[in-house]
Order: sequence, then structure tokens, then C-alpha cells
Amino acid sequence: MRYLVTGALGAIGAWTVRALLDRGHDVVTYDLGGSDHRLRLALTDEELAALPRIEGDVAELDQVQRALDEHDVAAVIHLAALQVPFVREDPLAGARVNVSGTVNVLEAVRRRGEGMRPVVYASSIAALPPEDEAYPGTLYGVFKLANEGTAARYHADYGVSSVGLRPHTVYGPGRDQGLTSAPTAAMIAAAEGRAFHIPFGGALQFQYSADAGEAFARASEAAGDGASVHNLDGPVVRVQEVIAAIERTAPEAAGTITAADEPLPFPASVDATSFIELVGGPTARPFADGVADAIAAFRP
Repeated sequence: MRYLVTGALGAIGAWTVRALLDRGHDVVTYDLGGSDHRLRLALTDEELAALPRIEGDVAELDQVQRALDEHDVAAVIHLAALQVPFVREDPLAGARVNVSGTVNVLEAVRRRGEGMRPVVYASSIAALPPEDEAYPGTLYGVFKLANEGTAARYHADYGVSSVGLRPHTVYGPGRDQGLTSAPTAAMIAAAEGRAFHIPFGGALQFQYSADAGEAFARASEAAGDGASVHNLDGPVVRVQEVIAAIERTAPEAAGTITAADEPLPFPASVDATSFIELVGGPTARPFADGVADAIAAFRP
């Protein structure tokens, strides 16, 4: 099967490409351009050289349609988005990419017609409101919640099926931007012998970057008719326990990693039962294993 992966230069995107190639699928990447350093973490030089790559904007419907048609694409995994800090800095750009971009992907698949697999797209745990709140705690989360509703309507009104996945806190190689990238930044700092302060506390539900890519690939292969949304599985770990896990892997970093107390404005953990049932089992590795793998990858 030939896939189009939007946002393929991102952390989840790069590892989704890796997972799809491992399954024998053909992959075409679609992104605005820029550094391919995350893809280089996930792919060999030979794989990267052979990878068809489109420099395109999901906010432009004609570009998305042309990519599907010219490359005879049968399935789309839609990951292109601006992260929390960038949406906060420029809400108009955030809406254009995160909301209009998702509408365009669904519309392009609708126009391509029969034979297309369900769209698999990245929602976020940020789409869920904090306890006792009516709406998500960030504008990014509001946009992601809008996408879930749009996907539901595209199935009800036009028959376009989809699966939305809500990652919580992705960590590991390639996760170098976004609100919840701080635990990964702390692991990098420990591997390089630097101090680091994680600017939040509380508990988080973690997905290793390669496992997140695996989750999206498996969800696409398992997807059926409908418009479902699922939380990704992963271990729930308090930030102080994150620091302890880093220190166990890198004892020389003891005392150099600190954290704030205030939790982030979304649920600390969620139920991933429906996702595990969809793909036939969990995808997340134990947290201690992930930290060890990440720090080994980050060491100079």
C-alpha cells in the first residue's frame, strides 16, 4: 500500500515512516520542508535517498489533492500540525495548519473517492479539558478537539472513515519541540552532562517516539468504517519519577535535573482500552526501558 504521511519531518512522523517501511509499505512524505534530522534518526541513508518527498502545505487543498493523485496514494496518516507554543504565538497560523489543514486532508480523501483507506490523524490529549473545565486548556487543544468533530461529521455526511489518536507525552529521539518535550530535553541534558529544569510537575502518560510511530501504523492497518478516537497507551509516571529514572540510567546527572510543581492543563492519564482493542495489544514499552534507550541514543 502507498501511504502519504503529512508532517513526516516531525518526531511522530519520522517514526511512523519507519514503522510503515518495516511493514513493506511504500511511503511518500509531505511536509513544508526544513530540517530532516528526525527522519535521519529513523531511516538509513539509503532509505532516505529512496524516499519520495513532497514539499507541500496541508493548508492548500489543491496541493494535497495533487499529492494523492500523482502518487496514487491509498492511505493517509495526517500528522502535520503546529505545536502548543507556536499556536499560542500565532493563533491564525495555528488555525490555518491545525484546523484547515485537517479539513483539507479529509476533503482530498473524499474527492479521491473509493479505494481510500480510513484517514488516521493525530489528535492530542490536549483536546481533553482539565477537570471541572468545559474546554481544553490551550488553544492548541481547542483546535484538536475541533478536528475530532470535523472527522465525525465527514464520516456522517460524506462517508469518509477515520481514526484519531491522542498521544499524551511523546519522548525519545526526535522529540525536540512542543510543550511536553521537556522530559526529553532533560534526558538529552543528562546524556551531555548539563543541568536542566523541567517547567512543570504532576504526572504524565508516556509514549516512546518509535512506539508512537508504531501506534499510528498499526491503527491504519486495523482501521475500519467509522470515525473513532482513541487514547494511546503508555505508562503513567510522575515528573519526580522521571528524574529518578534519568538518574538511574545516568548516575552522573544526579542532582542536575529539577522540576516545577505545577501540572500541565490536561488529564495526567487516560484510558487506552479502546486503542489496545483496535490494534490487538499495547504498543508502549516500559518507561525505564525507554529512558535507557533514549539516553543511550543521546550520548555524544
